[in-house]
Amino acid sequence: MHDFQTIYSAIGEEKIRKLTAHFYQEVALHPDLRALYPEELAPAEERLFLFLLQVFGGPQTYNEKRGHPMLRRRHFNWEIGGEMRDAWLNAMMKAVDKMDFDQTVKDQMLGYFVKVANHMMNK
Repeated sequence: MHDFQTIYSAIGEEKIRKLTAHFYQEVALHPDLRALYPEELAPAEERLFLFLLQVFGGPQTYNEKRGHPMLRRRHFNWEIGGEMRDAWLNAMMKAVDKMDFDQTVKDQMLGYFVKVANHMMNK
């Protein structure tokens, strides 16, 4: 088990939901990121919440509802270069900073998010 998969037991479901909400508040403020989403952000926010819940050691609801995440394949429709990766990562870092997480939890989350953001690059 990866260290980041113990985050759920450390912070719980509500804080993961709150983190996701903070992230989408940041997305709404960034024109390039915002352009990647449909007008209504709520469905994307719910999908990310379920995904993070699962990744960080919580219920497997994401897999039950949507199947294997297949992140690169699900995001391949969008060109993700360095600038887009940085915009996404900055939005997520700001969301994490808004939370009162223990520094170890922050470090584990940010380590995971950097790895995933780099993996998603396709141009």
